Amino acid sequence: MVTLSAVIITHNEERNIERCLASLHGIASEIIVVDSGSTDGTEAICRKHGALFEHHDWEGFAMQKNYAETLATGDWVLSLDADEAIGDRLRASLLHLLSGNACEGVVYSMNRLTNYCGHWIRHCGWYPDTKVRLWQRGTTHWEGDVHEQLVYSRPMKTIRLKGDLLHYSYYSLDEFANRQRYYYQLAAQEAYEKGRHCGRLALWLRPLWRFVRDYLLRGGFLDGEAGYTVCRMNAHYTFMKYATLREIMKKNLN
Repeated sequence: MVTLSAVIITHNEERNIERCLASLHGIASEIIVVDSGSTDGTEAICRKHGALFEHHDWEGFAMQKNYAETLATGDWVLSLDADEAIGDRLRASLLHLLSGNACEGVVYSMNRLTNYCGHWIRHCGWYPDTKVRLWQRGTTHWEGDVHEQLVYSRPMKTIRLKGDLLHYSYYSLDEFANRQRYYYQLAAQEAYEKGRHCGRLALWLRPLWRFVRDYLLRGGFLDGEAGYTVCRMNAHYTFMKYATLREIMKKNLN
């Protein structure tokens, strides 16, 4: 069998991390947690599960994940967020690979299924939300701080594994709104730095299109009340991202 290092970055994740770590038992030969200063029970939970727990001052999502991989010693690396867990079918797919079926020159993607306030969201543009999370150590690195992306050291083929990565994302509407606030501020700043602009008409049309696309075209209505809330909040995120971008543009004109 090949060896697998699971790498996770954390900050005050005691609510989620135990579920994540438990799902890795029997799959990962080592679990590496890089923490940016948790003040809750995250460290104790990680050590209870036998994880290597190391503090590293926050440098952004990409840099934290890159640093975590430098601590890995396995043949392959599985990157997870603290609020994710391996589903049963995905677990079987991973065990099949690790028993000698993993291929050179390949990265493996997996579908991510998100839970919002106790509801699994299968539409709204949130599923399958395919993510590349498994690769040979040393063949990739992360770039970007808002929606970090993998960059490959050489051309790679992507194979999608069967099964879902379970994402326990939001437990309340307030938490959803707060998380969106954090991300739309980062996204607006990143858009400005890339030279993007937003006119007054686009400020209103983009959110409207986002709602129509996610709720009607992508079937958000099939997820019931939770689907409506998700699509409405997606549209709100789009509006606030571009409204914030316009504020940054005006501020930098003065």
